[in-house]
Amino acid sequence: MDRSFTEKSTREILITGFGGQGIVLAGHVMGMAASLADRRESTLTQSYGPEARGGACSAQVIVSDSPIHYPYVQNPDILVCLSQAGYDKYIRSMKEGGTLIFDQDMVRVPETKKGDSFAIPATRMAEELGRKMMANIVMVGFVTAITGAVSREGMLKAVSDSVPRGTEQANANAFDKGYDFGLAVLKARRKKADARKGGER
Repeated sequence: MDRSFTEKSTREILITGFGGQGIVLAGHVMGMAASLADRRESTLTQSYGPEARGGACSAQVIVSDSPIHYPYVQNPDILVCLSQAGYDKYIRSMKEGGTLIFDQDMVRVPETKKGDSFAIPATRMAEELGRKMMANIVMVGFVTAITGAVSREGMLKAVSDSVPRGTEQANANAFDKGYDFGLAVLKARRKKADARKGGER
């Protein structure tokens, strides 16, 4: 997978879950990192279900090296799911060959899924850090490592500027935990692919 941006490239990212998981904050952080730190164009739109907490929630982020004329994500290149309902609602809209990223303890994905997929126990990892509510930050760290859609440095700055005062370091640790997990997943996949190629010779 090409994790770097090409000239005039665009990534449409849809983050979905339920109210109370910090879905909109995750989208806000990604959009801020893209525009203020990486100097790219970005947009953020959001939607809520009938209830603010516990209802369906999504954040739509577009990151581009060229002007964005339509701010809504219709067919995401990257679909990030932190709830089963979100996965069920949006998986059919993901672009052919898109990347699915999901919390493996919150979402069950059939083996017949389309496109590439990456799983992380984001909620469990946040609980291990002592704050379940930081699962969204663990997840955006993972997304950053897997996709390269925004820079690590920009994301860390955006996280620090967006979270409640006094929690900056804890959230930075959560981000790094997800980011490092993503790098480990990519490394394992590369080794597996190399071993497969070696066996075919």
